[in-house]
Amino acid sequence: MLEDLREEVLDANLALARHGLAALTWGNVSGIDRERGLVVIKPSGVPYDSMRGEHLAVVDLDGRVVEGSLRPSSDTATHLVLYRAFPELGGVVHTHSTWATAFAQAERDVPLLGTTHADLAPRSVPIARRLLPEEIEASYEESTGEILVEAVGSATTEEVPAVLAPGHGPFAWGTSASDALEKAVTLEEVAKMALLTLFLRPDAPLLDPAVRDKHFLRKHGPGAYYGQHRDHGIGGHAPKDASGGEAR
Repeated sequence: MLEDLREEVLDANLALARHGLAALTWGNVSGIDRERGLVVIKPSGVPYDSMRGEHLAVVDLDGRVVEGSLRPSSDTATHLVLYRAFPELGGVVHTHSTWATAFAQAERDVPLLGTTHADLAPRSVPIARRLLPEEIEASYEESTGEILVEAVGSATTEEVPAVLAPGHGPFAWGTSASDALEKAVTLEEVAKMALLTLFLRPDAPLLDPAVRDKHFLRKHGPGAYYGQHRDHGIGGHAPKDASGGEAR
Protein backbone atom coordinates (compact mmCIF):
# COMPACT_ATOMS: atom_id res chain seq x y z
CA MET A 1 0.00 0.00 0.00
CA LEU A 2 1.12 3.54 -0.70
CA GLU A 3 0.75 4.55 2.94
CA ASP A 4 3.08 1.76 4.02
CA LEU A 5 5.60 2.90 1.42
CA ARG A 6 5.24 6.49 2.60
CA GLU A 7 6.02 5.43 6.17
CA GLU A 8 9.05 3.39 5.08
CA VAL A 9 10.43 6.25 2.98
CA LEU A 10 9.91 8.74 5.81
CA ASP A 11 11.71 6.45 8.27
CA ALA A 12 14.60 5.98 5.83
CA ASN A 13 14.95 9.72 5.25
CA LEU A 14 14.96 10.45 8.98
CA ALA A 15 17.56 7.71 9.45
CA LEU A 16 19.97 9.58 7.15
CA ALA A 17 20.43 12.19 9.84
CA ARG A 18 20.59 9.62 12.64
CA HIS A 19 23.38 7.77 10.86
CA GLY A 20 25.29 10.97 10.17
CA LEU A 21 24.88 10.68 6.41
CA ALA A 22 23.08 13.97 5.86
CA ALA A 23 23.72 17.39 7.40
CA LEU A 24 21.06 20.07 7.02
CA THR A 25 18.95 18.84 4.06
CA TRP A 26 21.76 17.20 2.06
CA GLY A 27 20.24 13.87 1.13
CA ASN A 28 17.16 12.08 -0.08
CA VAL A 29 15.56 8.65 -0.08
CA SER A 30 12.84 7.38 -2.38
CA GLY A 31 10.84 4.18 -2.70
CA ILE A 32 8.67 2.85 -5.50
CA ASP A 33 5.30 1.13 -5.72
CA ARG A 34 5.93 -0.92 -8.85
CA GLU A 35 2.31 -2.01 -9.28
CA ARG A 36 1.08 1.58 -9.43
CA GLY A 37 4.21 3.07 -10.97
CA LEU A 38 4.47 5.68 -8.22
CA VAL A 39 7.56 6.94 -6.39
CA VAL A 40 7.53 8.45 -2.89
CA ILE A 41 10.43 10.83 -2.29
CA LYS A 42 11.68 13.45 0.14
CA PRO A 43 10.51 17.02 -0.51
CA SER A 44 13.13 19.51 -1.61
CA GLY A 45 14.92 21.48 1.11
CA VAL A 46 12.79 20.35 4.06
CA PRO A 47 14.81 19.81 7.29
CA TYR A 48 14.72 16.30 8.70
CA ASP A 49 13.70 17.42 12.18
CA SER A 50 10.46 18.89 10.87
CA MET A 51 9.64 16.33 8.16
CA ARG A 52 6.35 14.44 8.36
CA GLY A 53 4.77 11.80 6.17
CA GLU A 54 2.38 14.28 4.60
CA HIS A 55 5.35 16.34 3.41
CA LEU A 56 6.62 13.59 1.12
CA ALA A 57 5.98 13.94 -2.59
CA VAL A 58 4.48 11.21 -4.77
CA VAL A 59 5.40 11.28 -8.45
CA ASP A 60 4.87 8.99 -11.41
CA LEU A 61 7.74 7.59 -13.46
CA ASP A 62 7.56 10.62 -15.75
CA GLY A 63 8.09 12.96 -12.78
CA ARG A 64 4.54 14.32 -12.57
CA VAL A 65 3.47 15.06 -8.99
CA VAL A 66 0.33 13.10 -8.16
CA GLU A 67 0.24 13.69 -4.39
CA GLY A 68 1.69 16.31 -2.07
CA SER A 69 1.82 20.08 -1.94
CA LEU A 70 5.62 20.42 -1.69
CA ARG A 71 8.14 20.23 -4.51
CA PRO A 72 9.88 16.84 -4.67
CA SER A 73 13.62 16.55 -4.24
CA SER A 74 15.70 18.27 -6.90
CA ASP A 75 17.29 14.84 -7.49
CA THR A 76 13.98 13.21 -8.39
CA ALA A 77 14.83 12.88 -12.08
CA THR A 78 18.00 10.97 -11.17
CA HIS A 79 16.02 8.51 -9.05
CA LEU A 80 13.50 8.02 -11.86
CA VAL A 81 16.21 7.16 -14.40
CA LEU A 82 17.44 4.45 -12.04
CA TYR A 83 13.95 3.03 -11.48
CA ARG A 84 13.27 2.93 -15.22
CA ALA A 85 16.63 1.30 -15.98
CA PHE A 86 16.52 -1.33 -13.22
CA PRO A 87 13.07 -2.88 -12.59
CA GLU A 88 14.40 -4.81 -9.59
CA LEU A 89 15.05 -1.64 -7.59
CA GLY A 90 12.66 -0.71 -4.80
CA GLY A 91 14.57 2.19 -3.21
CA VAL A 92 17.26 4.76 -3.96
CA VAL A 93 19.38 6.87 -1.59
CA HIS A 94 21.53 9.89 -2.37
CA THR A 95 23.71 11.68 0.17
CA HIS A 96 26.70 13.97 0.46
CA SER A 97 28.14 11.81 3.25
CA THR A 98 31.70 12.81 4.11
CA TRP A 99 33.80 9.73 3.38
CA ALA A 100 32.07 8.49 0.23
CA THR A 101 31.86 12.03 -1.12
CA ALA A 102 35.61 12.43 -0.58
CA PHE A 103 36.14 9.57 -3.04
CA ALA A 104 33.61 11.15 -5.42
CA GLN A 105 35.46 14.46 -5.29
CA ALA A 106 38.80 12.72 -5.83
CA GLU A 107 37.16 10.87 -8.74
CA ARG A 108 38.35 7.53 -7.39
CA ASP A 109 36.64 4.17 -7.04
CA VAL A 110 36.33 2.89 -3.48
CA PRO A 111 38.69 -0.11 -3.65
CA LEU A 112 37.74 -3.48 -2.21
CA LEU A 113 40.24 -3.77 0.63
CA GLY A 114 38.40 -5.72 3.31
CA THR A 115 35.58 -8.05 4.22
CA THR A 116 33.17 -5.26 5.22
CA HIS A 117 33.29 -4.08 1.63
CA ALA A 118 32.91 -7.66 0.35
CA ASP A 119 29.74 -8.01 2.41
CA LEU A 120 28.38 -5.06 0.42
CA ALA A 121 29.72 -5.80 -3.07
CA PRO A 122 32.19 -8.12 -4.83
CA ARG A 123 34.00 -5.28 -6.59
CA SER A 124 35.12 -1.70 -6.11
CA VAL A 125 32.39 0.92 -5.85
CA PRO A 126 32.83 2.71 -9.18
CA ILE A 127 33.15 6.37 -9.99
CA ALA A 128 30.96 7.44 -12.90
CA ARG A 129 32.34 9.49 -15.77
CA ARG A 130 32.13 13.26 -15.77
CA LEU A 131 29.08 14.84 -17.34
CA LEU A 132 29.61 16.61 -20.63
CA PRO A 133 28.77 20.35 -20.73
CA GLU A 134 25.84 19.71 -23.04
CA GLU A 135 24.47 17.05 -20.68
CA ILE A 136 24.63 19.48 -17.77
CA GLU A 137 22.90 22.17 -19.79
CA ALA A 138 20.19 19.97 -21.28
CA SER A 139 19.13 17.93 -18.25
CA TYR A 140 21.54 17.84 -15.34
CA GLU A 141 19.63 15.53 -12.99
CA GLU A 142 18.48 13.11 -15.66
CA SER A 143 21.98 12.97 -17.16
CA THR A 144 23.35 12.19 -13.70
CA GLY A 145 21.08 9.16 -13.60
CA GLU A 146 22.27 8.09 -17.01
CA ILE A 147 25.97 8.11 -16.05
CA LEU A 148 25.12 6.07 -12.95
CA VAL A 149 23.41 3.48 -15.14
CA GLU A 150 26.43 3.50 -17.46
CA ALA A 151 28.73 2.83 -14.50
CA VAL A 152 26.75 -0.27 -13.52
CA GLY A 153 27.28 -1.53 -17.06
CA SER A 154 26.77 -5.26 -17.58
CA ALA A 155 26.86 -6.00 -13.83
CA THR A 156 23.78 -6.48 -11.69
CA THR A 157 22.56 -3.90 -9.18
CA GLU A 158 23.36 -6.40 -6.43
CA GLU A 159 26.98 -6.57 -7.62
CA VAL A 160 27.07 -2.78 -7.95
CA PRO A 161 24.77 -1.45 -5.20
CA ALA A 162 26.18 2.08 -5.39
CA VAL A 163 28.00 4.45 -7.73
CA LEU A 164 29.82 7.71 -7.03
CA ALA A 165 28.87 10.74 -9.12
CA PRO A 166 32.13 12.68 -9.69
CA GLY A 167 32.40 15.86 -7.68
CA HIS A 168 28.94 15.19 -6.29
CA GLY A 169 28.43 12.20 -4.04
CA PRO A 170 27.19 8.62 -3.67
CA PHE A 171 23.96 7.08 -4.92
CA ALA A 172 22.96 3.69 -3.49
CA TRP A 173 20.02 1.41 -4.18
CA GLY A 174 18.33 -1.76 -3.09
CA THR A 175 15.17 -3.82 -3.13
CA SER A 176 13.41 -1.32 -0.85
CA ALA A 177 13.98 2.09 0.68
CA SER A 178 15.23 0.49 3.89
CA ASP A 179 17.56 -1.83 1.96
CA ALA A 180 18.95 1.12 -0.01
CA LEU A 181 19.52 2.94 3.29
CA GLU A 182 21.49 -0.03 4.63
CA LYS A 183 23.65 0.03 1.48
CA ALA A 184 24.29 3.77 1.90
CA VAL A 185 25.26 3.37 5.57
CA THR A 186 27.57 0.48 4.73
CA LEU A 187 29.14 2.39 1.84
CA GLU A 188 30.00 5.30 4.11
CA GLU A 189 31.72 3.01 6.61
CA VAL A 190 33.55 1.16 3.82
CA ALA A 191 34.75 4.45 2.31
CA LYS A 192 35.98 5.60 5.71
CA MET A 193 37.90 2.36 6.25
CA ALA A 194 39.36 2.52 2.74
CA LEU A 195 40.57 6.08 3.08
CA LEU A 196 42.19 5.41 6.46
CA THR A 197 43.77 2.23 5.11
CA LEU A 198 45.23 4.07 2.12
CA PHE A 199 46.54 6.76 4.47
CA LEU A 200 48.32 4.12 6.54
CA ARG A 201 49.45 2.11 3.53
CA PRO A 202 49.06 3.70 0.08
CA ASP A 203 49.92 0.40 -1.62
CA ALA A 204 47.45 -1.66 0.43
CA PRO A 205 46.50 -4.82 -1.48
CA LEU A 206 43.00 -5.66 -2.62
CA LEU A 207 41.20 -8.31 -0.58
CA ASP A 208 42.07 -11.89 -1.48
CA PRO A 209 39.53 -13.05 -4.14
CA ALA A 210 38.61 -16.24 -2.28
CA VAL A 211 37.81 -14.30 0.91
CA ARG A 212 35.98 -11.64 -1.14
CA ASP A 213 33.75 -14.21 -2.83
CA LYS A 214 33.06 -16.08 0.41
CA HIS A 215 31.87 -12.93 2.16
CA PHE A 216 29.73 -11.71 -0.69
CA LEU A 217 28.10 -15.06 -1.44
CA ARG A 218 27.38 -16.01 2.17
CA LYS A 219 25.21 -12.89 2.33
CA HIS A 220 23.94 -12.55 -1.24
CA GLY A 221 24.43 -15.86 -3.05
CA PRO A 222 21.87 -18.63 -3.70
CA GLY A 223 23.13 -20.52 -0.65
CA ALA A 224 23.36 -17.46 1.60
CA TYR A 225 23.40 -18.24 5.31
CA TYR A 226 24.02 -14.84 6.92
CA GLY A 227 21.32 -13.63 9.33
CA GLN A 228 18.08 -15.18 10.53
CA HIS A 229 14.86 -16.40 8.97
CA ARG A 230 12.11 -13.80 8.95
CA ASP A 231 9.86 -16.11 11.00
CA HIS A 232 12.20 -15.69 13.99
CA GLY A 233 10.65 -12.25 14.47
CA ILE A 234 13.96 -10.59 15.35
CA GLY A 235 14.95 -9.10 12.02
CA GLY A 236 18.04 -10.01 10.04
CA HIS A 237 18.48 -11.33 6.53
CA ALA A 238 16.65 -14.49 5.55
CA PRO A 239 19.01 -17.10 4.08
CA LYS A 240 18.13 -18.36 0.58
CA ASP A 241 17.90 -21.90 -0.68
CA ALA A 242 19.41 -23.01 -3.97
CA SER A 243 16.32 -22.01 -5.94
CA GLY A 244 16.47 -18.45 -4.61
CA GLY A 245 13.63 -18.90 -2.11
CA GLU A 246 14.00 -18.64 1.63
CA ALA A 247 15.93 -21.53 3.14
CA ARG A 248 13.96 -23.45 5.74
